Amino acid sequence: MSFIRKVVTENAPYHVDQKEIVGVVENLFGEHYDDIERLLRVFGNGQIEGRYFAAPLEWFERERGLEEKNQLYIEEAVRMGSNAVKRCLEEAGVEKEEIDAFVFVSSSGMSTPTIDARIMNELRLPVHIKRLPLWGLGCAGGAAGISRAHDYCLAYPDAKVIVLCLELCSLTFQRSDTSKSNLIGTSLFADGAACALVTGRNDQAKGSGFFIRDTQSTLMQDSEDVMGWDVKDEGLHVVFSRDIPKIIESWLKPNVDLFLDKIGKTSADIKHFVAHPGGKKVLAAYEKSLGLPKEKTDTSRGILAEYGNMSSPTVLFVLKEFMEKKPKSGEEGLLTALGPGFSSEMLWLEWREAGA
Repeated sequence: MSFIRKVVTENAPYHVDQKEIVGVVENLFGEHYDDIERLLRVFGNGQIEGRYFAAPLEWFERERGLEEKNQLYIEEAVRMGSNAVKRCLEEAGVEKEEIDAFVFVSSSGMSTPTIDARIMNELRLPVHIKRLPLWGLGCAGGAAGISRAHDYCLAYPDAKVIVLCLELCSLTFQRSDTSKSNLIGTSLFADGAACALVTGRNDQAKGSGFFIRDTQSTLMQDSEDVMGWDVKDEGLHVVFSRDIPKIIESWLKPNVDLFLDKIGKTSADIKHFVAHPGGKKVLAAYEKSLGLPKEKTDTSRGILAEYGNMSSPTVLFVLKEFMEKKPKSGEEGLLTALGPGFSSEMLWLEWREAGA
């Protein structure tokens, strides 16, 4: 087993109301659609109230090339990521010299050396930390990053691992792309970072948190066109299949049932449902496919409303909310996220109080 001791979140610098974004999008795309007013309803129907961006709203009104976008990604990722890692260690009461591994998760920008190396230099972290940068996992990345930290801690029970999930999805906005996928992405995507501290079983007596009992990773074969990026000269263009909610409804339940059966659990044992809120329809598909009452997704829905879909860090924003509510010792739950591939990541969690 491993132990999630701490999760901190870091907002991008510019908060924007959803209604402000509607005005900008209408000005940019209005002349390309005869039914723009109908299409813009997606901004209101998505139940997102506001989001955080890496640049002010007016920055997106002019065409930007891949080089300019990616340079901003690197600069802002290092700044936000350094803040998140520093605060996570401070709030957990852990010295940077104690960190054994650094899992970095992102899919919205490119950097070699990777962002984790730049943050290690910025914070003067130990030079022998094992770096595990993960790219291309999209919305599943938060759950996957925690799972890979869990795997590391199974091998090294004394280990302390930081998991940093960071996305600047707004920088993938395509000013000249009038596709409906770009419009949908513009209505959902946001920027943010989250850092978690995951430790091995020999560190479990030092605080309250979630034990990771087991994990499951699943890839749907031949589903590359469901979700992801098309990489073009202008940058990353979002790929969204309109069938995502239907795919979730038909594919997710057998996948969850397989996982629960493996660990001797049933859906009735899911006290806490820690789900990545990909969008309103995704949460509804979770409820329908798994037979969950709507209140089980209230925390995810609240994060979606306040922050939008930040891709990989979003599920850690949800996890942080659950941890701050202090579940009762022994209460269990499922952490889950879906992403490109099409893929699924799941973790079975159990809350423990310090010394329990």
